[in-house]
Amino acid sequence: MTTSAFSLPQEPFVQRSPASRLVMGRGVVGALAGELTTLGVSRPMVLAGARTRQSSLFASVAQALGSVPWVDTAAVPSHSRVDLVESLTVEARARDVDGFVSVGGGSAVDTAKAIAILLAEGGRLADHAVHFTPPATLRAPSLRAPKLPIVAIPSTASGAEVTGSVGIRDASGAKLILSDPQVAARLVLLDAHAGLQVSASVLCSTAMNALAHGIEGLYSRERTPMAETHALESLARLAQAIPAVSHNHQDENARAQLLYAAHLAGLVLVNARTCLHHALCHVIGSVTGAAHGEANAVMLPHCVAFNAEAAAAPLARAAQAVGAPGGPEALVGFIRALQTMARVPRRLRDIGVPHAALDTIAHKAMHERGLHYNPRPVTGSSDVLALLEAAY
Repeated sequence: MTTSAFSLPQEPFVQRSPASRLVMGRGVVGALAGELTTLGVSRPMVLAGARTRQSSLFASVAQALGSVPWVDTAAVPSHSRVDLVESLTVEARARDVDGFVSVGGGSAVDTAKAIAILLAEGGRLADHAVHFTPPATLRAPSLRAPKLPIVAIPSTASGAEVTGSVGIRDASGAKLILSDPQVAARLVLLDAHAGLQVSASVLCSTAMNALAHGIEGLYSRERTPMAETHALESLARLAQAIPAVSHNHQDENARAQLLYAAHLAGLVLVNARTCLHHALCHVIGSVTGAAHGEANAVMLPHCVAFNAEAAAAPLARAAQAVGAPGGPEALVGFIRALQTMARVPRRLRDIGVPHAALDTIAHKAMHERGLHYNPRPVTGSSDVLALLEAAY
């Protein structure tokens, strides 16, 4: 697809819009009970990670629920698991759960999405996963059964709340990817003040994930004009918000800008999908347990460089958006400078990835759906292994 600043592509395109409503501002979490009533939810299941459950944000959610009977769960791990999803699905059915509230990062909302899919579609979670077979065969099951609504209260910059994509780790260490637009959060409550306990390191590493959403959305083979618009705006905002949050993560305005930019970047993925970069980050996390945000922080400049020739024009637009006009090299330079400024990891070894795992990661990545959307064909696992070695 070829576009200029004021043109639309000559070929037909499809634009998807999530059925989500965003409410943003200080204190919006306090309206949770009323919002659940509006959605027809009378017994929600509440999902959060271990750190989030100890936070003032979770306490404010519990208070905001008031007299609403809610189902509590065990803490969601940073890479949610198939066995957890399947056991919580049984519990949700037994306790007449009719909706979900996710609090915190992307793993919590992905768990809510996966439970919603399994409740509606039945079977095992793997039955509903997307499968990619190299070099270019993508099979995505049609998930048509109506899904229970999700209310998302994000505290990180994952942007997962607004997408229909789900990533859940199976027993073999592979990440199952599911896709259903119905599980995008029906309501998103963004309150920068409520999540003040989230550290600068978590905010900045997850913001690198959001940055990757914007960049990959610009060169994805599934990109649309509206996705490009959201991507450029999110990149411009992230370029300002990440340094500001890194300098003072208690700056409520900077945090608000970061969360909003991440939400915009999530909207990019509703249409554009992610590419090689996210494919690698999914596998790095599922194989080694490395945090998704940290994997994004490490791999982003390497994957941008890999796609530089095939995506020169969109990467030049990305460079312009972040205030580093030039070609792909300028964007790579900006990302490396941002890594240093934000004090995020820059090498795989620094996030606990053993060198012995690189070959496994490279081979597993060849079956990730992100390769289907990448602008430069990935011809074999040797391409991927070279990227991993460079990042090690």
